[in-house]
Amino acid sequence: MPSLIEAESTLTARYQTTVPEPVRRALRLSKQDKLHYSLRGNGDIVISRAAAQPESDPVLESFLDFLAADIQNHPQKLTPLTKETERRIKKLTKGVKFDLNAALSPDDE
Repeated sequence: MPSLIEAESTLTARYQTTVPEPVRRALRLSKQDKLHYSLRGNGDIVISRAAAQPESDPVLESFLDFLAADIQNHPQKLTPLTKETERRIKKLTKGVKFDLNAALSPDDE
């Protein structure tokens, strides 16, 4: 298969290089974007834009840190989920349809 773009760059003494401008444009790269390298069986390397990682939520992270510390400091407060609590949850949510993968708000899409 013929190449659509060919470019070269130089590897520095610190094993760094600059992604050539035509490649940056083709991959729509911006500063701080991550690259994915895939070595094929024939020795070819395919460079692509890495999938974006979900941004972390500092409020959620703080809350989870708080929960982890509370569990660590007060393990006696942990109680098992009883059959009665499970029954109440099922009764309260009977007929409720939800999608765990759906966005919570239009801003989350």
